[in-house]
Amino acid sequence: MIDFSLSEEQRAVRDWVRTFVERELMPLENEVLRREREGHPPGLNSEERTRLRELARKSDFWGVETPTGYGGMGLDPVTAAIIEIELGRTFLTFKFGGEADNILYHANEEQKERYLLPTIAGERRSCFAITEPGAGSDAKAIRTRAVRDGDEWVINGEKTFITGGNEADFAMVFAVTDPEKGADGGVTCFLVDRDAGWTSEPIDTMGERRPASLVFQDVRVPHENILGEEGHGFSLAMKWIGKGRYLLPARALGGCERLLDMAIEYSRTRETFGAPIADRQAIQWMIADSQTEIEALRLLVLHAAWQVSVGRDSRHAQSIAKLFGGVKANEIVDRVMQIHGGMGYTRELPIERFYRDVRLLRIFEGTDEIQRRTIARDLLRGHIKVGATLG
Repeated sequence: MIDFSLSEEQRAVRDWVRTFVERELMPLENEVLRREREGHPPGLNSEERTRLRELARKSDFWGVETPTGYGGMGLDPVTAAIIEIELGRTFLTFKFGGEADNILYHANEEQKERYLLPTIAGERRSCFAITEPGAGSDAKAIRTRAVRDGDEWVINGEKTFITGGNEADFAMVFAVTDPEKGADGGVTCFLVDRDAGWTSEPIDTMGERRPASLVFQDVRVPHENILGEEGHGFSLAMKWIGKGRYLLPARALGGCERLLDMAIEYSRTRETFGAPIADRQAIQWMIADSQTEIEALRLLVLHAAWQVSVGRDSRHAQSIAKLFGGVKANEIVDRVMQIHGGMGYTRELPIERFYRDVRLLRIFEGTDEIQRRTIARDLLRGHIKVGATLG
């Protein structure tokens, strides 16, 4: 028997997050849109974000996936996906506090005291720095170099499109330490404090996210700041990238649900030629297609999350979920804008904002083309069998 029902705990978590989003986040949307129209930075400001996180923490909602031994909730991947779906119902980018990058748990005890624990506590902020101007989808092509000089390493290079790079006070920097070995034993991850001398500049984008360009010019890092083992940084990078790719389409799924609700409500009340547009077959088909794709995406996301929770290799399933989610989320928001006509195109409604933000899903953390490459390669090499989804 296949049971698709949520556990009692999962339903309780879902309902709490949905209430939080509806009561605390959605009421801020109009104010955020107003500020953006006036030229202010997009999204929540730091005061709003801090207040919301503290409000959630008072309800013991802190460190969603952080192990309980580190003061977190220790929730399973499926429940984490459910939370992302609910958070995705608003275009405001918000995450509950108490989290740290998964690869920081590979730190030694001294590094945990300096980096991991303060990050979980919200006292420090990190960024994952691997992407470069000439090394995006092909992470093995990174050129940032780290050369050893006694008990220090000297880093030179540039990173780009680094999420959180403008706000971070330390970076997890991936640099080539042995050019002959490259990604196969010649890339090392360094924990590099901002006061070591690296600089950042924001990159303007069409959406809310403002990633950073990071510059390292003769930045000196103590040998003790190597995260994990020297030369084995690339495997750490792949663990970071593959840890939660399914969470990206999960958040898009929540946005699609909100948008479809808006389209249904609008089509019932908007009249043309004496009748609601909901009576028009063209509108009905757009609504039907969107609902079908939403439910398909839900199963793909939760299946990938379930594979992670039971310890299976979920990379293939996550690639499918991200590819399908990116393509279909863009199609759904486009339909919803079309149903709303001119008003959907304005910045008075959140549709236009969703439209710009969801486009990123087809690019970051693995483009559509990379996901297709991964899926096809797995099948052609026999790593995955057609029809073997359930084992």
